[in-house]
Amino acid sequence: MRTPLVAGNWKMNGSLAENESLLTALLDGLDRVGKAEIAVCVPYVYIPQVAQMLKGSRVAWGAQDVAKEEQGAFTGEVSASMLRDFQCTYAIVGHSERRSLYGESDELVALKFAAAIEKGLVPILCVGELLEERERGTTEAVVERQLKAVVEHCGIDSFAAAVIAYEPVWAIGTGKTATPRQAQDVHAFIRGWLAEQSETVASEIRILYGGSVKAANAAELFVQDDIDGGLIGGASLNAEEFLKICEAAG
Repeated sequence: MRTPLVAGNWKMNGSLAENESLLTALLDGLDRVGKAEIAVCVPYVYIPQVAQMLKGSRVAWGAQDVAKEEQGAFTGEVSASMLRDFQCTYAIVGHSERRSLYGESDELVALKFAAAIEKGLVPILCVGELLEERERGTTEAVVERQLKAVVEHCGIDSFAAAVIAYEPVWAIGTGKTATPRQAQDVHAFIRGWLAEQSETVASEIRILYGGSVKAANAAELFVQDDIDGGLIGGASLNAEEFLKICEAAG
């Protein structure tokens, strides 16, 4: 039985004061949440604060990106080892904003995935299609290409220590959400594609949905057979909203 996971992606938001208020409210409400695992992926500069506040709690923390390199002359980059120094559990790789705004290729995402795995981080691999790709009927081809790049570089067994997040790009920050059936169909495709490589990996890996999940639609998404939780953007910045989503998963 796969344990649901709800991971908040704060994106480029927060301040020391705002983070303290948000995390205090989150910690105060955890007794409402059932069996779901909870995590927050935060801007690099706030990882020490978050680590200090969440230490000893059931909430894990992580980063929103990770360098493919381990060390060296890579100004502005942060390595997997550095993240592990602050007890990060997760690192998001291949988020659609990294792919579209910063030109990250499938190959670069695979290298970042590998760097995370090597140092004991759990990569949250984001895959998903643009609106025009969905309208052309190429959603599955796009997702397969993104998955295949990682499998070819890291091997299928690497997914035993990873999480996948399906995020239809057209439903991120737009207020639009894939219907539960649309989301389930792609999740089922992902699990089926993985099963062709390894039945064990496919049955055990958690596949999250990440596309404008809110308290109002979380339950109908999370009840789907192949949706194992969510990668939550804007709603993770509101403690009450995020807790309700966690309740729906748990």
